[in-house]
Amino acid sequence: MSEDRVVDAAWARPAWMPVAGPLPASLDGPVLLVGTRKGAWLLASDAERRRWAMAGPMFLGHIVHHLVLDPRDRTTLLMAAKTGHLGPTVFRSTDLGSTWTEASRPPAFSAQDSYGRSVTAVFWLSPSNEGEPDAWYAGTSPQGLFRSDDGGDTWSPVDGWNDHPRWGEWAEWPEVEGTPLGSIVHSVIVDPRDAAHLYIGLSGGGVFESTDAGKDWRPLNAGCQADFLPDPDAETGHDPHTVRTHPLMPDRLYQQNHCGIYRLDRPATRWTRIGDNMPRDVGDIGFPIELHPRDPATVWVFPMDGTDVWPRTSPGGRPAVYVSRDAGETWERKDAGLPERAWYTVKRQAMTVDVGDPVGVYFGTTSGEVWASTDEGERWSQVVAHLPEIYSVELADPASRR
Repeated sequence: MSEDRVVDAAWARPAWMPVAGPLPASLDGPVLLVGTRKGAWLLASDAERRRWAMAGPMFLGHIVHHLVLDPRDRTTLLMAAKTGHLGPTVFRSTDLGSTWTEASRPPAFSAQDSYGRSVTAVFWLSPSNEGEPDAWYAGTSPQGLFRSDDGGDTWSPVDGWNDHPRWGEWAEWPEVEGTPLGSIVHSVIVDPRDAAHLYIGLSGGGVFESTDAGKDWRPLNAGCQADFLPDPDAETGHDPHTVRTHPLMPDRLYQQNHCGIYRLDRPATRWTRIGDNMPRDVGDIGFPIELHPRDPATVWVFPMDGTDVWPRTSPGGRPAVYVSRDAGETWERKDAGLPERAWYTVKRQAMTVDVGDPVGVYFGTTSGEVWASTDEGERWSQVVAHLPEIYSVELADPASRR
């Protein structure tokens, strides 16, 4: 990794200082894994989350859709990348990004695929639960689902999804390929209580559930609007942007959708639009949604302009995070420290939280900035600026550096 730098996040404007060698051992706080349109960076903080060191770039010039630390061993990093000479693939590191190995068999549809599909991007990476220590899932474009049982080295299709008899109908193949990033499987969720219980998000298509390790699936979209479809209450054809389930309450799901913010409390199967409680001049359209690690009623979103032409910028050029502490019944604007005017937005994987008390909240912008709040959104500081367009921000806990 190249030159590292440190910034005191108490300052709204970063004041960079060179740091030689690897990330300083004195910075024993959270590490942020930042994937961008032109490579990946690591941001490490001290325990107070005030001083930050930056290491990178890694894979400069290549698209990094997702960079994730395995929470089960706190050692393995997986990177979903699209490289100019190798195409879409997965890389693996066991030393926090100092060295990387490409998957010996990346996610790929069969050469005899009945739809003629070919993976154009590995978009989303999710580890399975503690009961499957070497298992990972990958969501791709087109809307494929793949699994690895050897820590990310070899990947196989989840045939129950990729070859489901209704796949072409659910995935709206090939019509949805005309969307800005093409079709995507994202938000791959493994129930922490039962590794056979899975959720996935389909852009476009909707949310789907499996209770038999992916052998069969059913749509789970009742209550979600689809204003862009002839039937706004259609069973499928929806466009979830991000789906989250709470680790302490796995039967509670939140969704940021193309058409609003929703909550679902299982065993119910009908979503409730909690975004109707957002301010009307802001709306409830956006990409990311993040949950408090200890409080299932606290949720953060980053709205964007969802008017007719979808500018994909902050509403009115006034960026803000909104938080609800009552499961979406009410929302509060949190913009202290953010620019008065800025025309960026935040992509679906580019917002995360840590497990501190109070919780730290972080987001990366389409203009290459990473922002942090160490008090659950009350005040924001800029950690780094002038990176490429940020695609993902994920957390690595301090134990990963020991």
